[in-house]
Amino acid sequence: MSIETIYGNLQGLKSNQLKQLQRLYHQRIPGDRITSSEFAQRLAAISSDINQPICAYINRRGQVMRVGVGTVNQTRIAPLDLPRYGEGRLSGIRCISTQLKDELPSDATLTAMALQRLDALVVLLTSSGGFERRGGGATGYVQQVFLAHLVPHPEAQWTLSPPLALEAIAQHDFLDLVEGLEEEFQREYVARQVSASQDRVVLVGMVTEKLSPQTFQNTMVELGRLVETAGGEVLEVMHQKRSRPHPQTVVGEGKVQEIALMAQTLGANLVVFDRDLSPMQVRNLEQRIGVRVVDRTEVILDIFAQRAQTGAGKLQVELAQLEYMMPRLTGRGQAMSRLGGGIGTRGPGETKLEVERRSIQKRIARLQREVDQLQAHRTRLRQRRHHNDMPTVALVGYTNAGKSTLLNALTNAEVYTADQLFATLDPTSRRVSVADMDSVDNVQMVLTDTVGFIHELPASLMDAFRATLEEVTDADALIHLVDLSHPAWESQIRSVMKILGDMPITPGPILLVFNKIDQVDSDTLALAQSDYPTALFISAGDRLGLETLRQRLVQLIRYAIAQ
Repeated sequence: MSIETIYGNLQGLKSNQLKQLQRLYHQRIPGDRITSSEFAQRLAAISSDINQPICAYINRRGQVMRVGVGTVNQTRIAPLDLPRYGEGRLSGIRCISTQLKDELPSDATLTAMALQRLDALVVLLTSSGGFERRGGGATGYVQQVFLAHLVPHPEAQWTLSPPLALEAIAQHDFLDLVEGLEEEFQREYVARQVSASQDRVVLVGMVTEKLSPQTFQNTMVELGRLVETAGGEVLEVMHQKRSRPHPQTVVGEGKVQEIALMAQTLGANLVVFDRDLSPMQVRNLEQRIGVRVVDRTEVILDIFAQRAQTGAGKLQVELAQLEYMMPRLTGRGQAMSRLGGGIGTRGPGETKLEVERRSIQKRIARLQREVDQLQAHRTRLRQRRHHNDMPTVALVGYTNAGKSTLLNALTNAEVYTADQLFATLDPTSRRVSVADMDSVDNVQMVLTDTVGFIHELPASLMDAFRATLEEVTDADALIHLVDLSHPAWESQIRSVMKILGDMPITPGPILLVFNKIDQVDSDTLALAQSDYPTALFISAGDRLGLETLRQRLVQLIRYAIAQ
């Protein structure tokens, strides 16, 4: 790309006008001044000639780095293309722009300044035909000037000066202004870093016509809990109502700018979307926002990576992560690939992309074989239990429903429990003996605690954890545990039943059990009892209703065996 590239809307410009714009790259501004009168007048003259606004972006050495035809918003530099970008500093670039209308700089202009973290923004109000200076002399084009810059203040992002004379701006001490601002920004940044040892997150959701307001609210609350479980701090929740996602950026361009400004204002270093993003969408969003962008699936995979304790768990998590990464590696790097054939793809050897892709493919194939071996091993264990006439009951349910707590209460196990999403990842099986009230015999059975389900469980996790999920399909019966204290308990029931219905093998008979009745009001309890008259109502934490559950388990096992 030529160093004299002119950006923006060039349609209708004559060759001599383009040359005038290109010559701006050869101008040099004194390093300790925001601009010079000569440069400002020249910029204004060209702007008046082409009847369009112009922006010149200048670094701290006084070199013109970029010239664009259009407003500051139309010609802005993507955050990732700036020489430096971060909440503790300015970008090292200032912008001198022209404005044809005699009015204050717009919010869009000042927002574009904030998004680029410009050192300063100078807006030149131009006179279309020029005017004679007092006392005669050369024709000038600048009527008045506005100076704007960012400020490290929680209630104001920027400050805008009153109209100034060009000579006053030309004499302004630029270095003193910038150094003072960066010292203030750095102090605020250090104070923020000391108090924050985790990701600072902005959540973004999209409301479609298919989603009810309550469903969307539940989705965003759950996403917030996922982020907190992964170790992040939710600073702000933003949303946009659209009929369908924007193919490039999911949300509209205006909302992307709003997200970028919010992330910058709050000092966020991560933006999380409530839906899966394509590699192109991630790339576009990161370029416009200037911070890392991930989707819901990546957050869930991160939680699983943190929770995996056993070798089997770590194996399945790594496989899920690689299967998620593989198509995104292809999507991100397709333009760099040399293996497709045709013009532009021939060359010596392979690119790094092909090497990485093949390495990941080999790793996935090896992990798939290991998961198959794990699957076979667990199948043999289940066959041994069946051979010993030991019936099995799997505990299933939405994540954080209390499955591990119930397993501990029924079997005196010591499985890790916490009020977190996906606190338990690896399946745990324990033998339990239940006295049958109708006979003198004790009924022996195996209870298995399984990984929690979640709405729209990622496909990569479903495939990678097939060895774990087989504990569900091969069980003689299931206990579907529901957290009755959760506001969205009804939709959670539907989500779990959908996942069970999508399994390749239909699970055995299911006993619906509502947990945490000690945390709900009488109206909620009455509603659940009315809608599900055959269900059980317990509190695993307070050990309420467990004896009734034991007797129902005996009946469930006998029914399953008879079937």
